Amino acid sequence: MKIDPIELEIFKNLFHSIAEEMGAALRRTAFSPNIKERRDYSCAVFDGDGEVIAMGDHMPVHLGSMPMSVRAAIAACDMGAGDVVMLNDPFRGGTHLPDITLVAPVYVNANRRRVSKVRLNSHPRRTGRLPDFYVASRAHHSDVGGTYPGSMGLCREIYQEGFRIPPVRLIHQGVMDRDVLALLLNNVRTPEEREGDLRAQIAACHTGAQRLREVCARYGINRVTRAGQELLEYSERLMRSFLERVPQGSYTAEDFLDNDGITDRPVKVAVTVTSSRKGKVTVDFSGSDPQVEGSVNAVEAITYSACFYVFRCLLADDVPATAGLMRPIQVIAPEGTIVNARPPAAVAGGNVETSQRIVDVLLRALAQAIPGQIPAAASGTMNNLTIGGIDPRTKNPFAYYETIAGGMGARPGKDGVSGVHTHMTNSLNTPAEALEYAYPLRVRHYSLRSASGGDGEHRGGDGIIREIEVLTDCEVTLLADRRTHAPWGLAGGDAGSAGRASVIRQNGLVEEMPGKFSTRLLSGERIRIESPGGGGWGRPAPGRGRVIPIIPASNP
Repeated sequence: MKIDPIELEIFKNLFHSIAEEMGAALRRTAFSPNIKERRDYSCAVFDGDGEVIAMGDHMPVHLGSMPMSVRAAIAACDMGAGDVVMLNDPFRGGTHLPDITLVAPVYVNANRRRVSKVRLNSHPRRTGRLPDFYVASRAHHSDVGGTYPGSMGLCREIYQEGFRIPPVRLIHQGVMDRDVLALLLNNVRTPEEREGDLRAQIAACHTGAQRLREVCARYGINRVTRAGQELLEYSERLMRSFLERVPQGSYTAEDFLDNDGITDRPVKVAVTVTSSRKGKVTVDFSGSDPQVEGSVNAVEAITYSACFYVFRCLLADDVPATAGLMRPIQVIAPEGTIVNARPPAAVAGGNVETSQRIVDVLLRALAQAIPGQIPAAASGTMNNLTIGGIDPRTKNPFAYYETIAGGMGARPGKDGVSGVHTHMTNSLNTPAEALEYAYPLRVRHYSLRSASGGDGEHRGGDGIIREIEVLTDCEVTLLADRRTHAPWGLAGGDAGSAGRASVIRQNGLVEEMPGKFSTRLLSGERIRIESPGGGGWGRPAPGRGRVIPIIPASNP
C-alpha cells in the first residue's frame, strides 16, 4: 500500500527536522569553536537496515560517507537499547581520523521483532530483537593525537595521523564505558575539549532517538517505517527520471592535485561518466593515479560521498537526501588508487582536499553532457590551518583548526559568491572574536581577496585573505591545494587566481610558503593565507581585463 503523496511530504520533513534538531543540539552543547562556531559536524537518521532516510543540512563530505560507518558499526557490534558505538577508522566508512562518528540504535517497540538485511550473518546468537532505526552524529575534533597538533599534518602513514578507533561501545546500556573514554582522552592534546565535544554528540543522538519515538507514538511504528521505505523508493525514482534526461554517452575528464606534500609531482584524478538509456550512470575512476606517500589519499567512503553530493546537487532542492538516490549510480574506484587507498595510507588530506578535486573532475565531465547546469571550478581547497602549542593563560596544550573559505565558481547566468565554503565543506568562517577568545592568537587581517575570481561573462567569486599572529611559540601546519593548478573556468571563462601562503617573521621578513607545510612560529610571528578565487563562466566582454591589486602584509 502506497503512502499518500501529501503524507509522504510530511514524513520527509519530519525526518529532516529530526536530523536538523540533532545538529542544533550538538552545536549548542559543544566545547570547541570548530564545532560551535564553524559547525563542522553532521547528523543523520537511518532506518533499521542502516539505510539513510534523512540528513541535516550539514557537511556533504560527512553525510555521503556516514552510511558506511553506520554499516560498519552494525556489523561489528550487537547494539542494544542504550548503547552508543564510536568509530573514526577511515577504512571502515570514516573520512579521516579527526572525524569521530557516534552511532546509536533506536528501539521504539520492545516487543517488535524484525529481520534485518544487513544483520543475517553478523551475530548468529542474537535474540531476534533489532533496532527500528539508527541515529548518527559525526564531528571534526580539533585534535586526536598524532605527530602534529590538530592531527592534520604531512604524514606518510595513518599511524602518524592520530588515534584510530574501530567500532567500539562508548556507552553500554546507558552507562559510559570509562575505560574506552580514558584510552581516547589519554592520547589527545586537549582531553577536556574532546570529552565535551563527545558528550555533545551523545546529546545529539539522544535527541534524535527521542524525536523518533515521539513520531512513532503519534503515527504508529508501522506507518513510520513504511514512510521511510517510500522515501527511499521516491528518491530513487526522482534520480532515475533525471538521469534519463542526461544525453547518452561517455564523458571523460581529469584534474590534478598540486602534489602530495612529500614530492612535487602532481596527482591525477580521472573519471569517465557513462550514461545509459535506462536511467543508470556509471562513474569510473579507473584512470586515477595510484595512492601516494603523502596524506592526500582518499578512502572509498570519500569518493562515494563526493559522487552522492554532485548528483544530489543536480536535483531540485526538495528532493529527499536518502540512500535511494545512489541506487541507479555505480561508482568504480579501484583499490590502491588515490580515490580508494589501502591501509596504512595517510588520509588526512583525502577528506578535505582530494574530495574537492573529485567533485571538480565530476563537474568537468558532466559539463560536456549538461553544460547549462554546471558551474566553473570553485576554490577547490579547504585551506586546512592548524596551530598548536602551550596556552600561556592556562599552561595547557591547545590545538586550533579551521578551514578557510574561497571563491565559488561562476554559474551559467550568475556570478560566483565570494568568501564562501563550497562543495564538500559546508562550514562557516571562524569569527575573529571567537578565535581570539579561545586561543592565544590574534587576527591581523581578514578580508576578501579582491579580483581573485576568474573573469568571464559571469565572474568567479573572490577568495579570502586571513592573517593570524601567534601570541606564543607554536607549531603551524597548512594543508591546502590549488597553488599551481588554478580553479578552471568554463565556456571560455578565465581561471581563478591560485592560492598563496606566507609567513611573516619577527624581523619583518616574508617567507613564501608552499601549499602543504609545517613550521615553527615564534610569539609575534604571523601566518597569512590567500585562498583561491573561483573560475569564470563564459567569455569575458571584449577589452575587459582583470586588475589584481597587491595587498601587502599588515604592519608589524
